[in-house]
Amino acid sequence: QVQLLESGGGLAQAGGSLGFSCAASRGTFRNYRMGWFRQAPGKVREFVATINRSGDWTTYTDSVKGRFTIARDNAKNTESLQMDNLEPDDTAIYFCGASTSYASGSRARQYDYWGQGTQVTVSS
Repeated sequence: QVQLLESGGGLAQAGGSLGFSCAASRGTFRNYRMGWFRQAPGKVREFVATINRSGDWTTYTDSVKGRFTIARDNAKNTESLQMDNLEPDDTAIYFCGASTSYASGSRARQYDYWGQGTQVTVSS
């Protein structure tokens, strides 16, 4: 089974940028759809972005379209999320996920493995 280790995130001011990387070990990375979710205090885990196995098709939740970019490098077994023009509402713990499902990738229950979670805090 794949293991996921996140790095990045942290603190930013509104309008600023942050980036994440998610490194996969064990398993065969290219066999998994990858995604990013986030969870704010008192809220359920929500979909942010997903990328297909070959890396040529992406989907974003409406609130981050045009600001966030998901990518993957199957040769390096890594996934990334670049976050630009950050807003205070982006404050949450961010999780990368790996899915064996061939469904849309926009629901948390479709994911089999998760990273440890990394905090992002955006100040106004």
